[in-house]
Amino acid sequence: MLGLLFLCLIFGVGWAAWSIAFPDLHRLAETGYDKRKITLSPYIILLPVWFSSGTLILAWGAYILASIFKDTAKPLIAANAIVMPAGLLFILAVLWVRILRSKANKPKAGLQKAKLLCSDKRTVIIEIIFIAAVYALAAVLMWTTFYVRNGQLHIGVSVFSDFSPHIGMIRSFSYGNNFPTSYSHYGGAGIRYHFMFQFLVANLEFLGLRIDYAFNLPSIISFMSAFMMLYVLALKITGKRAAGFISCLLFAFRSSPSLMTYLASIPKGRKILDTLKENTSFIGYTPNEDWGLWNLNVYCNQRHLALGLTVMLFILILFLPRLFDMFESVSELGHNIYMTRKNTSVKKERFKRHRLRDIPAYIRLVFFTKDGWRVEDYRTPIAAGLMLGSLSFFHGSAVIGCILVLFIAAVLSKRRLEYVITAAITAALSIIQTGYFIKESAVSPKLLFGFIAENRTFFGAASYLGRLTGILPLVLLAAMCLEKGARRYLMAAFAAPLIFAFTVSLTVDVTVNHKYIMMSCIMLGIFAAALLIRMFERKDIWVSLATVFLLIALTSTGVYDFYTVINKNKREYGIVLEMDNELTDFVRDNSTSQDLFLTAGTNYAINQVVFGGAILYQGHQYYAWSAGYDTYSRDIMVRRMYEASSPGELNELVKENNIRFIVVEYANRISTDYMLNEDNIKASYECVYSEGEGEYKTSIYDTQKPIYK
Repeated sequence: MLGLLFLCLIFGVGWAAWSIAFPDLHRLAETGYDKRKITLSPYIILLPVWFSSGTLILAWGAYILASIFKDTAKPLIAANAIVMPAGLLFILAVLWVRILRSKANKPKAGLQKAKLLCSDKRTVIIEIIFIAAVYALAAVLMWTTFYVRNGQLHIGVSVFSDFSPHIGMIRSFSYGNNFPTSYSHYGGAGIRYHFMFQFLVANLEFLGLRIDYAFNLPSIISFMSAFMMLYVLALKITGKRAAGFISCLLFAFRSSPSLMTYLASIPKGRKILDTLKENTSFIGYTPNEDWGLWNLNVYCNQRHLALGLTVMLFILILFLPRLFDMFESVSELGHNIYMTRKNTSVKKERFKRHRLRDIPAYIRLVFFTKDGWRVEDYRTPIAAGLMLGSLSFFHGSAVIGCILVLFIAAVLSKRRLEYVITAAITAALSIIQTGYFIKESAVSPKLLFGFIAENRTFFGAASYLGRLTGILPLVLLAAMCLEKGARRYLMAAFAAPLIFAFTVSLTVDVTVNHKYIMMSCIMLGIFAAALLIRMFERKDIWVSLATVFLLIALTSTGVYDFYTVINKNKREYGIVLEMDNELTDFVRDNSTSQDLFLTAGTNYAINQVVFGGAILYQGHQYYAWSAGYDTYSRDIMVRRMYEASSPGELNELVKENNIRFIVVEYANRISTDYMLNEDNIKASYECVYSEGEGEYKTSIYDTQKPIYK
């Protein structure tokens, strides 16, 4: 099947690209940042890198080519007919070059086999169990919330609102011709929302994968890739495999006091286990926590987030050696100064006074030496910049989060020009993409302290963070007191996205900053894991028990959240769409992505019209509003068109807003936002589709077929 072939090409193209940019990528699995040997199978870093980079290359290649062929009936045919053979040729060309080089260097050896597994069999077995566990978690989450059974598409109740624009965007590409791209729930005004993951899914569906496979397979691979990258990062920072596993555990199951608070709220006489079992609502006691903002549900409804985290963590893995190298040089300088003073018999009480005089030496070392700025290899920062920059319309928040961490790390790193090159390329690509897709300002940044805390003061924000994350801040504070040098500074760098979330808003809805807080918690979880390992290694029974208690306290709410995701998305609660449906087929066969559908308006979510790839004039408003679209003005227009008193008035509004189809259905008839004048619509345009009876009747009117005189 062509869809599966495209997925295979993604890995192959990713391998070929990094064979050019960083031929020794597998060596990242050999040592930690302290230069000590670690036991790690290279495939744990290679496969996620190949997948994420290959996805960026092939998806953008297909999109650009489809845009060029936008005037054809099926632009994805021409795009894939070019990009897939080109990807295969690229792989074969790189493979051929490697064969020639291998024979030239070792004529008798031929092409050396790539080493994907480490030599320690016990480690390999443990890694396989870890990967299998992450896969099981990913598969349960993705297939529970989105699957096809008996000809029906089931969409979980915890994801349907997010999936409304997602499915609309997917079908606008796989069924439609959405070039130039328009947001499916705010048509005709360009695209502000990151949509490229949905384009990838659409292309896989176009190439033959059923929509649930097309959506779930790259989602599962992305989810697994993010966990694998975090494991690698934790292992390279701490040198301890257990710290990598615990970091991933903290990634999956958030720290929060919500479970204990929820248990405390259960009335006397009610059975605790029955209450927990029957609950289908996300627990939480901070604003919007009941949305599932902070738990695994985020990775179900924002499938593109895991891919963004994968790229972000990989870029950090690439660049952090520069930070540790600088701290090593600073330590060596301090040791040399100390030994010099010691050998010259400087009295102890004068050491402190001399340290102040040493500050210029440290400043010179950090900021005014060649090692502080030189570029060792231009390929790596250029490749990193291209990768991070092309992520902007896959997940822009991951790009910003990564840049924030890199900026703090760069201050005390070696080879800063490599950071500058990466940042410059990232910024250039982001500006180019934003300029092409968004005609107005992409963001409207403003200082806003406190995130969504009820009381936006310092103590109010601190209280909010405590109620949100539980004991995690205290654990991290203890870890910071114990860490030294580069690792302590790295904690500050990892906290940068969190600080940004609490001080800056880039959109009209600051709630979207929750992803930055999650990024910091994921990365800082490495140091929480390191502290737990440090405590356990003391081999004191009471300390070990305290360690177990801390781990349970850090993960118990997240574990229950996972159960809630499964319980909330049982079949009887979900949204069901027919895979084979006349209304969906009508939308697909009789409209293009340049045709705007006028629909009920407020919170018009997912249904057979959206499933057909219709571009809505005004759909589910929250995401369009949070992306900066003027949903208020369109609300007024929706009301005016449905309330229009004469065919002439309606036609004038229809032309003004470029409406092609008007949908009249049950949602219009019960709307409290306007008084539907259905008779006027009937008298104005020909009804080209009709199904149902009475108030549940669905009719579609074609404004290009007027019947009034």
